[in-house]
Amino acid sequence: MNRRELADFLRRCRERLQPQDVGLSCGARRRTPGLRREEVAQLAGMSADYYMRLEQARSPQPSMQLLAPLARALRLNDDERDHLYLLAGHRPPAGRHAGDHVRPGLLFLLDRLTDAPAQILNDIGDLLAQNSLAESLFGGVCSTQPQNRNIVWRWFTDPSVRAAYPEPDREHYSRLHTADLRAALARRSGDQAALDLVRRLRAASPEFAELWERHEVGVRRSGNIRVVHPTIGLIDLNCEQLLSPAEDQHLLLFTPSPGTQSAEQLQLLRVVGRELFTS
Repeated sequence: MNRRELADFLRRCRERLQPQDVGLSCGARRRTPGLRREEVAQLAGMSADYYMRLEQARSPQPSMQLLAPLARALRLNDDERDHLYLLAGHRPPAGRHAGDHVRPGLLFLLDRLTDAPAQILNDIGDLLAQNSLAESLFGGVCSTQPQNRNIVWRWFTDPSVRAAYPEPDREHYSRLHTADLRAALARRSGDQAALDLVRRLRAASPEFAELWERHEVGVRRSGNIRVVHPTIGLIDLNCEQLLSPAEDQHLLLFTPSPGTQSAEQLQLLRVVGRELFTS
């Protein structure tokens, strides 16, 4: 908790608000700008004495249950609310989800990534978009069609998906998918789509059910992936995950190490495209 910065931030936010901004009467002439401390405390449902101590940098750490109504009382936007939580020593609540809608700017970036496969997924494994090189590399096992786009579901229920990966790596990928989904479920906190996916997976896959019971958690950020392509063979790529501002969409970028055989294979794949893959 940064008491001094928190106190200054609260005071600045209070002073920029006028009574009419929050539905209060202006009343008599005010000697200080903005709302009174007592008015903020009333709007937030806390004692005026406690709020005064917050602004004087001598309060105990406020709880998250107290910060939420305080942020509403001060009419904070999402960025200001997150700043309030951080100054108070808490992790900010999850922001708005982007859902299945991929922003045009992100799609524009995806189309300009012509030298490396790239995909956009949500945090429970739905493949939302991919560039042409990713389609050439993963086209047989990764689809953006709504009925087949969840990579976790397909990994545990469709044997053809696993055939595109070396057999020694498959157990690792199973644990990785499960641990990442476990973390997403906690972040989504009761989201019905995530709960339904886990329920279906537990019913359809004994392997997933066993891994789920281990309660392993691991957010996928970066790593290595090996893919067996039917034309260019085994290709070894580095995988880097970039978060969108909404945090429930990820841009996955697959790159080879410079000067390696995988770099040459990827260059070949750029030339031949999907034709050889689909044939």
